[in-house]
Amino acid sequence: MNKIQLPKTDFQIPEISLGCMSLPENTNESMEIIHQALDSGINLLDTADLYQKGINESNVGKAIAGRRDQVLISSKVGNEWRPDGSGWDWNPKKAYILKAVDESLNRLQTDYLDFYLLHGGTIDDPWDETLEAFEILKGKGKIRAFGISSIRPNVVRHVLKKNPPALFMTQYSPLDRRPEESIFPMIRESESRVLVRGSLAKGILLDKPRKEYLNFSKAEVEEIREIIHGSGFDPQAFLIRFGLEEPAVASLSVGASSVEQVNRLAKAYELSQEVPSSLIQELRDRIPVSKYEAHR
Repeated sequence: MNKIQLPKTDFQIPEISLGCMSLPENTNESMEIIHQALDSGINLLDTADLYQKGINESNVGKAIAGRRDQVLISSKVGNEWRPDGSGWDWNPKKAYILKAVDESLNRLQTDYLDFYLLHGGTIDDPWDETLEAFEILKGKGKIRAFGISSIRPNVVRHVLKKNPPALFMTQYSPLDRRPEESIFPMIRESESRVLVRGSLAKGILLDKPRKEYLNFSKAEVEEIREIIHGSGFDPQAFLIRFGLEEPAVASLSVGASSVEQVNRLAKAYELSQEVPSSLIQELRDRIPVSKYEAHR
C-alpha cells in the first residue's frame, strides 16, 4: 500500500482508508473487518461520533486494542445528538468540540486522534472559535491534525485563508466531478490534501442497480458504467485509479461491511496500479463536468 506524506503532518497516510460508517453494529463482525483491513495495509480508519450513536467509535476502539501504534484514526465532530435520540443538530461551537473530543477518545480507548474533522460546515459558522478549538486540542496533544469535511467551495476557500487543515474530505467520482471546478485547484496550491468519500458512487458504477445520480439520468449512468466495464480493467480498480489520479487527493475512504469486501478492495487497489492514465483521461473527456449550483 503506497503511503502519502501530508505537508502539514509528520506522518504518512495510505492511499486507501477504511470508511467505518458501513461497519455493522455487531462488535465481532466489525472487528473482523477492521483487522482484515489492517492486515491488508489499510491502516487509516475513518469514523465519526455520529455513526451508530457512538457504537461505531466503540467498535473501532475495541478492534485496535493493542495495535494503536499501527493505526491512524480519524473521527469527526459537529453533529450533536438530541437527548431524546430523535436526530441531531449542527453544532460547530468551541465548547461542544472540546467536550465531544473527550467522549470520542473514551469510546475509541485512545489518548489522541490522528485527525479530527469538522463533520460539515457552512460559510455562516463561527469559524474563528471552531478553528481555535482544533488548535487548542492540538496544543493539548488530543489530536495530531485537524480537517474539514465539506463539499462547499466557499467553505474550503474561507478555511484555506484562515487556517489550512491537514485534510479536506469531499465527494469525488466520475459521477461527481464538482471538486474539479474550484476545490481541487485551490487545494493543489495549498499544504492541505483531500480525503475522498464516495469514490465508488454508491456502487452503481459497479454492480448495484442503475439509477439517477446528481445531474445524470439513469441512461447516462448506464453509458458511463459501460465505458468503465468495457475498459478491460476491473471496474473497482478503475474507479480507485480515477480518484487517485487527482494530485490534490491523498487517500480514498472506502466503506466495507464484510471481510469479503475488504479483500476485494485490497485486490482492486493492487490492480489499479495497472490502469493507465490515458484511460482515465479518456473517460474524463467523455463525461460532462458537473458544477456547483450553490455554496459557491
